Amino acid sequence: MQQINFISIKLTLFLILGILLGFYFEPKFLHVLIALAILLVFLAVTFKKQPRNGFPFFGVVACIITLILGILAVVISNPNHNHYVNHLDAHDNIWLLKIDEVLKPSAYAKRYIVKAQSLNQNEVTGKLILRIANDSVNSPLYVDDELALFGEAKATPKPLNHSQFDYKEFLKKKHIYHQLNTSKNEFILKQNSSKTIFGYASNFRAYLIEKLKKESFGKEELSIIQALLLGQRNDISEETYNNYKNAGAIHILAVSGLHIGILLLLLQFVLKPLELLPKGKTIKLIVLVFCLWAFAFIAGLSASVVRAVTMFSFIAYAMYLNRPTNTFNIIALSMFFILLCKPLFLFQVGFQMSYAAVIAIVWIYPKLQRFWYPENIIIKKCWQLTTISIAAQLGVLPISLFYFHQFPALFFVSNLVVIPVLGLILGMGILVLLLTGISVLPESIVLVYNFLIRNMNSAIEFVAQQEAFVFRDISFDGIQLLLGYVISISLVVSLSKPKFKNITSFLLSVLIFQTWSLFKIVDTSAKEQLVLTHETANSMLLKQKGNSLKVYGKQTDFSHRIIQDYKIAESIDYISYSDTKNIYSINSKKLYVMDSLGVYPTQKQLDYLVLTASPKINLERLLDSIQTKKVIVDGSNYKSYVERWAATCLKRKLPFHYTGEKGVYYFK
Repeated sequence: MQQINFISIKLTLFLILGILLGFYFEPKFLHVLIALAILLVFLAVTFKKQPRNGFPFFGVVACIITLILGILAVVISNPNHNHYVNHLDAHDNIWLLKIDEVLKPSAYAKRYIVKAQSLNQNEVTGKLILRIANDSVNSPLYVDDELALFGEAKATPKPLNHSQFDYKEFLKKKHIYHQLNTSKNEFILKQNSSKTIFGYASNFRAYLIEKLKKESFGKEELSIIQALLLGQRNDISEETYNNYKNAGAIHILAVSGLHIGILLLLLQFVLKPLELLPKGKTIKLIVLVFCLWAFAFIAGLSASVVRAVTMFSFIAYAMYLNRPTNTFNIIALSMFFILLCKPLFLFQVGFQMSYAAVIAIVWIYPKLQRFWYPENIIIKKCWQLTTISIAAQLGVLPISLFYFHQFPALFFVSNLVVIPVLGLILGMGILVLLLTGISVLPESIVLVYNFLIRNMNSAIEFVAQQEAFVFRDISFDGIQLLLGYVISISLVVSLSKPKFKNITSFLLSVLIFQTWSLFKIVDTSAKEQLVLTHETANSMLLKQKGNSLKVYGKQTDFSHRIIQDYKIAESIDYISYSDTKNIYSINSKKLYVMDSLGVYPTQKQLDYLVLTASPKINLERLLDSIQTKKVIVDGSNYKSYVERWAATCLKRKLPFHYTGEKGVYYFK
């Protein structure tokens, strides 16, 4: 771990710490600026008076300044006084918007990320989600299209169920706080809108996709080609997507570090003759970086592609210097540069996994290679691919378990199958795109390329069907994520340098991980709670006792996603199902569930009254006949009923909880 002593790596770590502090503590811009100014004065003083062999005051101050820069980068990117949130009226808002990104459509609407250009005739900044109803749109919108509409910006809804994906927090990390809903008849599309390089790139990608659709590619094959070469995954079927996910090859379906890395190696080989020219290595570097960015343009200049190409442009420079120790420096510098410009990239899963995989390959792969030197060329290549896969998987495994709670044990088989042909597929794919762009793509190339993609899909499908090797629903929290990386790093260090200190560190990290896991098990075994979930037009209660879960409701109507999320978050091992009851008790407290039959409870003293399935009752009269401490209403009720009941409870000053607004309710 001598690499940690590199200045670039230290500064990058402090920048990351600064970004985390800036995001979660949200300091004032002026305070950060004053702190930075004071520290710069200290830096100038320590630079002149730093003793050679004394305490490194200059280095410490430089690291703290880098931390402040991280905070400042986040603060600057935060909404300012020109942000649209400072100009919103209650309802009457006239927007001028520009399409920034086209998202995957839902079943009901086409979705876009838009930039606000003006609001109520005031110039503003900021991004929103725009949803346009499917049945009202004749043609899709494209990047850089501008439109005017009249509408109310609604805050992004928070998750309403236990451990549900927090879309609100996800968008917050992109500085998106509101969404607009409209239809084709409610906006005006501006003619001859201004163009940006991102619009040209997106339009060029759309042009290539339309040209590819006219060729005789199969439907599934074409969707994979669009994903592999153009970063467009919208047309991939759910079955194919799940096959790649279960086979541990989902990274192939996004233009990312893997693709750009392979492309870099291909270009290194193709452009090698340039080294024969005067200053040929420099010319080669310039041409290589230009080609990488040209590919990024073809792929639509999406954030993930730009990020990957930026990283590998730095790595190309490291290869140009031809000094292996520089690779870590260059990777750290690329991360530093990207995060300084786009600090919130730090929270994106793609960014985390890309750098984790690249760093692991650069650091771990050479160490794994030393364990065995096979002489047979075929075995040697298989061993190299296996060790690259293992290194990359060690790098991304904790992140993958934390976000996706799944581990495909046959990932190395998938990579052995796919990676050898991926270079061929990418290289041939570039040729396909070029020939398609000028409308001279021969049918023979279409047939060969179709054959390659079809067989890759078949191989992935075969691996994915080995269900016994796909471990799902793994509970893995943030503490385990950090401890997982401590274990991985200490394992590699102890294997490469088997000293007592290193082995002890590894065993200690494993012990701490096991202790935390045991604590979670004990904590779960002591937990008992009843949970009322939120589902539209359905009612479901979850009763947890230790690691067992009982689900009450109509089993045909269950949202298995809600049950699955709860199971993973609470480390549930056993699940059983039962029809809904009217009376429940938990820790001596009484809960009565009134359904559509509207049967009054026989007990007059209740702790909770739950209304489900829109019972036709007069709540005033019911509350006169019983005593309850709280009224709770779930998503199975008509909204008009909910509003009437809420008004009744407000009048009586009785606590009221509606899951459609406040989310899941816990009876602990």
